[in-house]
Parts: sequence; structure tokens; C-alpha cells
Amino acid sequence: MNPQFRRTVQTTCPYCGVGCGVLATVTAAGVEIQGDPDHPANFGRLCSKGSALGETLSLDTRLLHPEIGGIRTGWDQALDTVADRFRETLDRHGPDSIAFYVSGQLLTEDYYVANKLMKGFIGSANIDTNSRLCMSSTVAGHKRAFGEDLVPGCYEDLELADLVVLVGSNTAWCHPVLFQRILAARRAEPKRRIVCIDPRRTATAEAADLHLPIRPGSDVLLFNGLLHHLRHNDCLDFEFIERHTEGYAAALGTAKETAPTLPAVAAGCGLAESDVARFFRMFAATERTVTLWSQGVNQSTQGTDKVNAILNVHLATGRIAKPGAGPLSLTGQPNAMGGREVGGLANQLAAHLDLDDPRHRRQVQEFWRSPRIADRPGYLAVDLFRAIGEGKIRAVWIMATNPAVSLPDAHAVRRALSACPFVVVSDCERDTDLARFAHVQLPALAWGEKDGTVTNSERRISRQRAFLDGPGEARPDWWIIAEVAKRMGFGAAFDYRSAADIFAEHARLSAIAGAGQRRFDLSGLQTAYDDLAPTQWPVDAGHPQGTPRLTFDSRRGRLKFVAVRPQPPAHAPDADYPLVLNTGRIRDQWHTMTRTGKTPRLTGHMPEPFAECHPADGERLELTDGALARLESRYGSALARVRFSAGQQPGTVFIPMHWSESNSRHSLANALVNPAVDPISGEPEFKHTPVQLMPYRPRWYGFAIARRRIEFPEAAYRVVIPARNCWRHELAGEALPEDWRRWTRERLGLESDDWDDWLEFADPRAGRYRCAWIVQGRIEFALFVSPSHELPPRDWLAGLFDQEALAETARASLLAGRPLSAEDDRGRIVCACFGVGDKTLCRVIASEGLRTPEQVGAALKAGTQCGSCLPEIRSLLAEAQR
Repeated sequence: MNPQFRRTVQTTCPYCGVGCGVLATVTAAGVEIQGDPDHPANFGRLCSKGSALGETLSLDTRLLHPEIGGIRTGWDQALDTVADRFRETLDRHGPDSIAFYVSGQLLTEDYYVANKLMKGFIGSANIDTNSRLCMSSTVAGHKRAFGEDLVPGCYEDLELADLVVLVGSNTAWCHPVLFQRILAARRAEPKRRIVCIDPRRTATAEAADLHLPIRPGSDVLLFNGLLHHLRHNDCLDFEFIERHTEGYAAALGTAKETAPTLPAVAAGCGLAESDVARFFRMFAATERTVTLWSQGVNQSTQGTDKVNAILNVHLATGRIAKPGAGPLSLTGQPNAMGGREVGGLANQLAAHLDLDDPRHRRQVQEFWRSPRIADRPGYLAVDLFRAIGEGKIRAVWIMATNPAVSLPDAHAVRRALSACPFVVVSDCERDTDLARFAHVQLPALAWGEKDGTVTNSERRISRQRAFLDGPGEARPDWWIIAEVAKRMGFGAAFDYRSAADIFAEHARLSAIAGAGQRRFDLSGLQTAYDDLAPTQWPVDAGHPQGTPRLTFDSRRGRLKFVAVRPQPPAHAPDADYPLVLNTGRIRDQWHTMTRTGKTPRLTGHMPEPFAECHPADGERLELTDGALARLESRYGSALARVRFSAGQQPGTVFIPMHWSESNSRHSLANALVNPAVDPISGEPEFKHTPVQLMPYRPRWYGFAIARRRIEFPEAAYRVVIPARNCWRHELAGEALPEDWRRWTRERLGLESDDWDDWLEFADPRAGRYRCAWIVQGRIEFALFVSPSHELPPRDWLAGLFDQEALAETARASLLAGRPLSAEDDRGRIVCACFGVGDKTLCRVIASEGLRTPEQVGAALKAGTQCGSCLPEIRSLLAEAQR
């Protein structure tokens, strides 16, 4: 490549539903990533994950060629095999014996082709998506209230609102760019307020003006109480109610019956009466109010009712689709909404048309000119894999997702996949937990190589543009699907030359929906596909530039209040499983870590799976902060590092959902989670599983740092963490080796003459062992073992692997596990954007007398990019000032 070569491409971030614009600049040295200052979702700001995208593009773990039975083959053989097996299954067992399981990581064009093949040509609705796991309760709530899956407002409302209510969302970590927009608006106008409704005291709650640590699952009671309060205090917009809605009387009657008094609401929600009263007063008095929600609302057996309880208070006050006022769902994945637009859920048709409407089915079938059309909903995600296990589905194609990790009751999912006669996996990564079940693996293009569109949480369609060539034989997902369709005999309908062809067809189909009064309509798009700027639908003749906020009038049908009743969780704690498990995301990781787990910048903040509990529970259960614990439910067990937090409610425990068996042995969060689902949306209950938590007492704890990844098969607990020039392995074992030196040698595959420079300390009586292997002056491996979890800090030791020749001072202190100079140890990463550790922060705060986050940012840059580390920086500042 020419050393002067630089090419900048406007594209879109592949992580959460914020849909940030990205500038990717390809240079001779690699890819530089910046936020796009012209993109209206982020105006140039990126979170830690987005900033590190350039560090996730390595090919060392990529699936680069088609494989059948784990053996490399050519595309023709792989595609023929898939098509032949699908055709054979279709002919022998009928269309409902086949299923697709797809993903919010797909582009809209990929999603469209998959949905078309399954529903219109195979003839079954057995296509569901991992968006079922995060957003389907919102979809169901929208359809009940609005008649269509609509998001009324836009991100600008967050900056215009005088009150922002965040429900079941750690926005500071999960949607940090939006959260920074909210905080910036409050700084500009201090009268603005933020309320956080969440059982945990998260980074979001720390920044809120009011935190309501609600009892898990009691959201409907709280919002029914708010609706009753609004009516009782004459705070409703009766003109809006009468002109645009129906069902108000029933909803209000149920709210009054189930939440009759403020004390009753407070008691049922586990809140202080004064806090509930303050929230109700704030909401009642503030015309410009936006309510945002995410997985804490959706992932529940009552998720749809929770959504409608929120929508009811906005309908009752007319605070909908107005500047600074409205409900806004925060989607979890980059293209969850794009998948909803093309009918990627098993109970949808394309273009927001209804699967249960014969007229809509006929319109879609005629448009596709398909031989058949699915006429009833297919299996929803949890039931789909249950049907696989029962032998009802005999062939499944899984695209861009890892249900072996992400679905509840994960061991049952794995048993189902192992029994399935034919499993096809399209993915970018080769060695995932899912890959071991695949009969055929098909290499798909990854972010940076793909071309298409995504739709974010505010209905904004953005282009994702390729800036890298596809590696090996990887191909676009839409191309793979279309080639299988052709080989199944459906060629004429799948003769696409590009993603642009597919998007054009998608837009034409949306015009049919628009003509039928559906709000989803792209018929007014006039811009060439390559030049498409971020645009909010509908884009029709009346709104050729798109529509920031929707308008409502009775000609399109009335908006509906839905009467909802509080219900107990599907599974309550009992004597055997007394704690409530809540799972979720952490700041710097994404899904199953196949992308974010590649970069040390993102693994440094929280490198291991953990179980966070209240200190009182920890003391009662004889747990030790920093040691290991075992969690057990009726579905499985997991090991995790104990973290005490006063922000965790007593009686509850939180664990992150990111770690898989590929990078963490016996730490699969969803092995614990019950498979109960919302009866309306089919979304699983990830936030409320009864568990027990107990100390895990291995015979030994340890960690190893090496220049290569090592499996350590005997370790009962093993987490693999990438560092800059090495791999860190956190270990614990139940069997104590007789000879640690021999054990270590075997793990490294060393013969006696392979030992160049070996440093060692052993105290067999105390159960301690330390060693380091140095080759030609450079450290290759280090192992520290102890009967206790209290071991030396890892960050400084990992930093020694950056040295081409180990300094004498480092050599002298190596086995001590601490540097001779404190300045050599930056500590645990706090600011992932700029790689600033907690020990560096503490030293500079003390030496320079820093007192504010702004001063810290000026000195170290920490906290000046995405801002998600600011709560920790504030905590360190507070500690220093005590």
C-alpha cells in the first residue's frame, strides 16, 4: 500500500441501537476510527466500544472459508449441501420443519432476504431473531397502543425535555452517547431533572437527581400509581384523550383499583413514600417529559404490560410526539429496528404488515410473486429451540448470533442443537460456543466489510459502508441466503446484484404499506443508495426529507390505552433458591465478546465475570469480596468473582451476560436463567431468576500471563483475557498438582532443554508457587499460585510483556509481583477510551490536588470522550477528599 494512502469512509457503529456515525480512515498503518461530527445521532462522540473499533479488525479468529463437518470446502459444495438438505427437509416434513434464527447484527438487506425466503418461498414463519430477547415486549406494547410498531419521538427530545425518566436502563453504560447528550442538556439548563428507576444503583443512578430503587418486577404498579395520581390531581390532557384515544376509562379504573394510594404504591414497590411522591409531583408538573426504557422493562414475563403502563401516562397527558415530550424505547442492537421493519420476527410480515391479516398476506405474496406465504406465526425464540429439541424442527440456519450463549436455559439449547439433524451457522468467527454444533459453517463478512443499512432507536436509517475488502472467501449474508434460495429453485426472486437492489425492493414494498395507512413508508426516498444520508422514516411524498416526530390523528385509528395489572414474577424465590438473579451488560463489552473481547482496551475495566451482591448478603452467606462464588438455579450453575456493592439490593445478585465457554470455563450466565417468557411478546425473563449463592472453595487460586493462549484443562475456573502483548489467564482448581514445576512445564509443552532462564519461588507448606520463564532476556510466561484469592496485581506484570528486554529492576521484583516504583503500575483500567488506570488516577489526583472531573480530564484526558467512566472518577475524587 502506498504510505501516503488515506481513505475515509462514512459508516455506522455496529454496537447498540444509538446508531452512531463513524469515520473510518484506512491508512498504511491500519484503520483510524473517529466519530462522525455530521451524524445527527452522535455529532462526533463515540463510546469506549466505538472508539476501539479499529482494534477489533484482526483476522486471527475469523471464519474465512466454508466448512462442512469442520473440514474446509468450496462455496459451491457448501451451498449445494445447505440447499439440498433444506429442500429434502421441506419435501419430507413440510415447511414448519425448517427454521431460521437471525440477528439484530444483520443489515436490513440481509434481514429482508432471509425473511422473504422463509415466509414467502419455504412458506413458514419459523424465522425469529435475537431481538426477541431484547425488544419484542416494546414491539408488542407499541402495536397494542399505536396499532403499529412506532417510536413517536427522536433524540432531540432528550435535549429539549425538562424531565428525563430512565426506566430499567443503565443508560450511562449501555447507551453512553445518548446519556452524555442528556447530561450536557442538564448542564446547559440546571433546572432540568433526571429520574432513574432501577433496582440497582448504577452509574446512571449516580448521575440522576432522583433514584427509585424499585423492587424487581414492580414497574406496572408504579406507573399505574402515577396514572391514578395524574387523574386525581387533574393533570390530564382531556382534549387529547377525547380526540385521539380510546380505552382510557378501563385503564384508569384498573390503575385506581391496583394502585389506590401513594402508600400502597410505595410499599408494593419497596420505595420510600417521599421518593414516590416526589417523582409523581415532578412528572405531573413537567410538560416536557421524556420517558426512556430498555431491557429492565422488556426482559420480563410482564414486559409488554410494563411498556403499556409507561405509554398510558404519556397518552393521558398528551405528552407524545411533541418537542421534548414522549416515550422513547432504547433498542439494544444496531439493527433491531431494521429487522422489525422487514418482518424479522416470527409474528410479523414485512413492512409492518400483519401476518394475521389475509389482505396483508395477499399483498406481500403478490409483491414477491411467491408460491406460498406463511399464514400463521412461527415459533418464537425460546419455543423455537424447544421445538428443535423435540424434533419438530429438523433443519435450522443460525445467522450472526450465538444462541448457545445468549438464550435462557443455555444447556437445554445446547442439548437441542446437538440433537438437530442439520445445523447451518453463518458467522464471522470460527470457534464459538455455537460452532461446535454446526454441520455447515458459512463465512460472512464482518463490520468494515459489509454494505447496507441499519435503523436506530429514533427510526433513523443510516448507511453502513465497507472500507475493507472481504477476507478469505467471506461473503455478504444476503448473497449467501440468495445463493441458497437459487439452488432451492427460487432463483428469479433472488437475483440480486447488490445490497442496493434489495433496499430498493424493500422501499417499494413499504409503499404498499404506506398506501394502507401504515406509518412505515420509504416511498419518498429520492437519494441514490450510495449517497443516502441518515434519514428518519416515514419518507413519503409529504415528508421527502424524513420525519423527526410522528403526528397522530383519528383518520389513522385511535391510540389505545391498555388496562394492565401488576403480576408477580413467574418464579419467586424460595428456601432453596432465595435470591433474585438479574443479568445485564457492562460498560465496555458487547454480547458474547467476539468483537470487544479482542482488544485489551475493553477487557481491562472488568476482566472477569462477577457476581455482585449487597455486603449484608455477602456476610450472611460467608462470601469474601474478590473470592469466587458458585451460583445455582434450577437450570444450571456458574462460577464468578464476588463483588460487594451497596448499590445492589439485599436479596438480589447481578451477573453480566457476556462471557461464554470459549473464554470462561463454568461462567455461562444464561445457564442459570429460567426460560419463562412474556405471554404476549415471547420475550424471556432475564431479570428475575431465583438462585442460591455460596462460596466456592477451590484448592488453589492462580493466574498465568503468557505470550500465547493456554487452555489449562484441569482448571475448574479459567478466564482468558487478552492484554497488549500477552494473554492473562485467571485460574482456580479443585485438584492440587503434586509438582507445580512439572505441571507448569506440561502446560507449556517444554522439554528439559527448552528452559532458557527460569525464575522460581516455591513454598509447598504454604501452598504457594511462583515462576517466570525468560527467553533471550524477554519474559515469555509467569505463573502465580496461592491457596487464597489474594494474589499480586496483574496489570503491572502484564505490562512487562511490552518490554523486548526485561529491565534489571523489573527482573528483581518480578516474583514479588510488584514494581520497585509505584509509577510503573497504572492499575485497573478506569477510562477505556484513553487507557487510564485507577492507580494513575489516584497518584495524579493526590499530587496535583485535583478536585473535579474536569480537572482530571485536563490532566489525563480521562472522562473526556464517552464519559462512562465519570462515576468512578468522581468516586476516586471523593475518596481523596475524605
